[in-house]
Amino acid sequence: MKARLIALLKEAGITVNGGEPYDVKVHDERLYARIARRHTIAAGESYVDGWWDCDRLDELFYRVLGKAIDQRLYSPWFFWRIMVHSLCNQQTRSKSKAVASTHYNLGNELYQAMLGESMAYTCAYWAESDSLDAAQFAKYDLVCRKLGLEAGEKVLEVGSGFGGLAKYMAEHYGCEVTAISISEEPVKFSRVLCSGLPVRVHLCDYRDVHLYNSERIKFDKGVSVGVCEHVGYKNYRTLMKIARPQLQDDGLFLLHTIGSNESKNYTAPWIDKYIFPHGMLPSLKQLGASMENMFVVEDLHNFGADYDKTLMAWHQNFVDQWDQFRARYGERFYRMWCYYLLSCAGGFRARSMQLWEFVLSPNGVPYGYNTIR
Repeated sequence: MKARLIALLKEAGITVNGGEPYDVKVHDERLYARIARRHTIAAGESYVDGWWDCDRLDELFYRVLGKAIDQRLYSPWFFWRIMVHSLCNQQTRSKSKAVASTHYNLGNELYQAMLGESMAYTCAYWAESDSLDAAQFAKYDLVCRKLGLEAGEKVLEVGSGFGGLAKYMAEHYGCEVTAISISEEPVKFSRVLCSGLPVRVHLCDYRDVHLYNSERIKFDKGVSVGVCEHVGYKNYRTLMKIARPQLQDDGLFLLHTIGSNESKNYTAPWIDKYIFPHGMLPSLKQLGASMENMFVVEDLHNFGADYDKTLMAWHQNFVDQWDQFRARYGERFYRMWCYYLLSCAGGFRARSMQLWEFVLSPNGVPYGYNTIR
């Protein structure tokens, strides 16, 4: 396995124990046998264990994913995993809670330090911005302008994160927002952040949104930012069936999601185990099928390259603020979090992942939708 792995990395311009910042420095020769057994998941686990290092993980993954080296490191165990995901719904109501406990409930203070003033944990929009905060508020405003928000409108937000977008829609556009999230700690944070504003934040699964619409109102607009990645391919149609009846016939629904270049029923094993349990990235084919006879696609905007800059900014904030969290989380968490943020940055840099914003309408906008950028 050692010779094969060295040869594969060489194809991507990476030298084991070489002098470039993106080269791999091996500290423990057991690494090769470990990767032979469990392949890509072992690469992440052994990094967290300190068996290897790299000065620029983002550049390493840019090269590895750009050459699809990871796709040549799958084992029979991984193909068994694909079969299980094909047969079983990995995003049931009970399983959907795993990502909250594993990831989103880690601690609001950590996310405040990493995310900045906006508290946006999704891709920023860097077209006319040169700082993370400015780019995230630009993303919020882009979403609002795409939806054509007006004062007094009722907005449903499916997946409210830490409440930043709900706050922005209420403060800057005068909207009344009903927001839902499955994660306890972000919900607590959102309720404080949006205190005094016409924003109601509910702790619930997206499949139960009707329980918090007792008056059976029709919302003028709907938005879902960063939720579709947790829904799963067996449930995309369910999400659309839930969103559509909540909207006015002349309403709009904006869906913001990371996307995959190919249709899959799984995500990278290490990310699935340690970062986003039961998550997966939708493809255009999968999302298109889910929208069929449900919505008209008025606009599709891809700004996936912006996620690279966003992740690098989060990583810099995380590193700069780490001293205050060291005692609470420990060094293994530090290595795990850096691996997560920088491997994803490299993936977006290689364009192996995308960021899509759809604007959808129930019946089509009369005379056409005015595209906003």
